[in-house]
Amino acid sequence: MVSIVIISHSRKLAEGVAELAGAMAENVKIAAAGGLPDGSLGTDFERIKAAIEAVYGEDGAAIFVDMGSALMTTEMVLEDLEGYELKIADAPVAEGAVLAAVEAACGADLEGVISRAEEARAATKFTE
Repeated sequence: MVSIVIISHSRKLAEGVAELAGAMAENVKIAAAGGLPDGSLGTDFERIKAAIEAVYGEDGAAIFVDMGSALMTTEMVLEDLEGYELKIADAPVAEGAVLAAVEAACGADLEGVISRAEEARAATKFTE
């Protein structure tokens, strides 16, 4: 099953999104990597790498990042984890992670999980 990794500058944000996605898909492995070791805002190479390694399985992992250095640091981690099947989703973190977790729980492959998550970019909050 595809696993999910949430990466944010904020530990609380990453953990909250992981909690929400996990509530929607309890059998999917989800990890959060947020903030710096001292508790301040930022991204940390080792935390991101450890989160990926903690949930990674044979079906790969879909990764969600909030912005800026979270993306840059994650890209460096992915270079270090050569041979792993990993993909960063171009999707809103919360909405995309929830859609991805549900899709993973339904047995979709990594491309299917990413595709479903990226549909969240076009989601609207209001209908008229």
